[in-house]
Amino acid sequence: MACGRGGTGADRSARRHEHLHQGRRAGDERLARLRTQCLQDPAGSAGHRPQSSRPHGLRNSHERKYYRHAATSHHGGQKVSGQARYAADHPMGEMLYAYGVYSTIGNGRIVAINDQQAKAMPGVVDVFHHGHFPALHRTPNTKLSFARMLSASKADEHRLPFEDDQVYYPGQFVALVVAESFEQARAAAHRVTVDYQQRPTVKDLQEGMRVNGVRDGGAGHNRGNPDRAFQSAKAQVDQTYTTPVEVHNPMEMHASTAWWQDGKLFVYESTQGVVNHRNLLANVFDLPPDRVEVRAPFIGSGFGGKLWPWPHSVAACAAAKATGRSVQLVLPRAQMFTTVGHRPETRQRLRLATDASGKLVSIRHESLNNTSMLDDYTENCGGVTKSLYACDNVMVSHKISPINRGTPTSMRAPGAAPGLFALESAIDEMALASGMDPLAFRKLNLSDRDQSMGLPWSSNHLPEAIDKAAERFGWQARKAEVGSMREGDEIIGYGMGACNWEAYQVPTDARVILRADGTALAQCGLQDIGTGTYTIVAQTVSQLTGIPMERVEVELGSSSFPAGPVSGGSWVTASVMPAIAGATREALQKLRQYAVSKGAVFAGQDAESIKVENGQLVMGEQRVGFVDVLNGQRLARAEGNFQSGMPEAGKHSFRSFGVHFVEVRLDPGISSLRVSRVVSAIDVGKVVNPLAARNQVEGAIVMGIGMALFEAAEYDPRSGMPVNNNYAEYVVPVHADQPDIDVLLLDYPDYNLGEFGVRGIGEIGVTGLAAAVANAVYHATGKRVRSLPITKEKLMAGL
Repeated sequence: MACGRGGTGADRSARRHEHLHQGRRAGDERLARLRTQCLQDPAGSAGHRPQSSRPHGLRNSHERKYYRHAATSHHGGQKVSGQARYAADHPMGEMLYAYGVYSTIGNGRIVAINDQQAKAMPGVVDVFHHGHFPALHRTPNTKLSFARMLSASKADEHRLPFEDDQVYYPGQFVALVVAESFEQARAAAHRVTVDYQQRPTVKDLQEGMRVNGVRDGGAGHNRGNPDRAFQSAKAQVDQTYTTPVEVHNPMEMHASTAWWQDGKLFVYESTQGVVNHRNLLANVFDLPPDRVEVRAPFIGSGFGGKLWPWPHSVAACAAAKATGRSVQLVLPRAQMFTTVGHRPETRQRLRLATDASGKLVSIRHESLNNTSMLDDYTENCGGVTKSLYACDNVMVSHKISPINRGTPTSMRAPGAAPGLFALESAIDEMALASGMDPLAFRKLNLSDRDQSMGLPWSSNHLPEAIDKAAERFGWQARKAEVGSMREGDEIIGYGMGACNWEAYQVPTDARVILRADGTALAQCGLQDIGTGTYTIVAQTVSQLTGIPMERVEVELGSSSFPAGPVSGGSWVTASVMPAIAGATREALQKLRQYAVSKGAVFAGQDAESIKVENGQLVMGEQRVGFVDVLNGQRLARAEGNFQSGMPEAGKHSFRSFGVHFVEVRLDPGISSLRVSRVVSAIDVGKVVNPLAARNQVEGAIVMGIGMALFEAAEYDPRSGMPVNNNYAEYVVPVHADQPDIDVLLLDYPDYNLGEFGVRGIGEIGVTGLAAAVANAVYHATGKRVRSLPITKEKLMAGL
């Protein structure tokens, strides 16, 4: 979600020159004008924003130049003008349109598909189902190494479309109508009727535990003896926290436009992984990978729901092959709630205990989530618990229970988002039980190393982040007594929550070409899901070559380019920068060699002595442009190719850190609860593009507010079908719900992770925010809500 920004020009100018990048705050007046659009009330006054001091500067002036560049979106103009073309924006000659028929039961067998009436309708070309569908090649969803998983053949739902007559969840594909127009396909799909032999449907997690039991979901951790330490501790907390199903709901719906040409499959796909998607389709259709090309130049976001292929994509490709024509399949919004994943429901029991000094002596985090009847998916809620706080006695476990619902999948900060709601709520309760301020309690218990791995942090400035954000927020003005802070009719509450996410650098291939017309071309087979990858790539090439960004052409989103990973996990920037930089350096080195070759401007000189400045090669007082070097040798280009790797294993634990401080305001007279102010400090290594980085965190904060107050998929208790399967009833924050947001970006390079010191920023901002809201609600009301979302009904029931 885009976030508005305000503040004076002088403020913005001053902030651009600080190493601690400070957030721009939305204007209250603008929000007041939008009051009628709000789901919350507009933000109140900001207050308590002392100036923070700066962290240390960069290593040298070259790095300062390289990294301090608040570049605007490289393709922003295309997007806002409507020129950017997404997966469904590629009409092909004589294209057919597909529309699905979806199961109305949750468990059973298809007895008959009655499609005669549909086939007789105008424009209908065919109706595909389990009795009439091309043969496909099923490949096992084997366990893969982390590096291979990023580009290997992996699907979210292992079962192929129309594989058999079985129904495993409501909304499952049972048939596909293909027609000359979208309207004809949709109308005909509504005429297809299906006879079922039903079986009892396991509709939710509670029923799943009773009927199917639970099984180990992996990702566990044990050290010490947490049970014994808990029993002998001075203070204890034992509570259960729950989070509902959340749905990704990106603005762009899942879509596939597929066609076959000379035995090769081409697909425009809304995917977060063109290479993985290509490899999966190659396996399914038994083709060499170079006979499949997947394209995704623009993606209307994904939040993890488009990381891996879903059945609709395979169905569209198979229909195109069977009909001999191009086929486009766009999922309707309702199907975004059934067939393309969700964040599963979680139930988490936290047992914490402290000694007389307030230090943690025992942590147990037991998590349970629903999975599907087809695939196992574990929401790794305890992934942060085992390492964020220092404790010698820790147990983390994850259980899963199968139900008749589609397969869950990764959603922005999988595991950490629901996991930190539970952990940071419990930490707040533990602080109160220990008689300590929540901030002081956290700082006392922060771990200076990753105890779960027995390794030092690669870089960790969380204590400083807490101090700076607390000063900016005005935490020192917080009164400890519940409900004691008031302004007019409103009760004010302050809360905080730590945020945390993994840091990665993964193998990525890239190609950079310096061209004789003075431009540059960069190519990589990864995709920009709206996070600014195009801009980062252009920025990297521009800074290393001196070629202006507007003369750097960037091509992403095609599996025909050098292989890149899926875009998720917040690893893209840290991975693509070294790949693009390596390819750029190789192209520059070739240019140097051309410049010292016979008859060239620096003939016979040492190529290693040539410097690069502003699009020129420099030796002593002599300068020559890239264009002159290439034209002088009658060459069209200098090309470089490079593959980045992963950091050395076993030396450091790589994570990003941060903290949220939240102010809520409750007007009990009118049952009005709103988040009025958020101050966040984030430590993600070197901040390459402050503008894009801040936008990522602000958007994640708004998404976190949605998680805290609004979002929950609701299901019919009789059928298991989602009932709020649209934007009107699945409530998310709108722009006018945005509170006053102040983001502080610490700027400490993490050179243990990679040469640029960069860590990803796309997911960390959503973690810990829901807990900070819940903790603020408790401070205002004395009501501890342990079940998200925090609705007025839940809150007022306890007041």
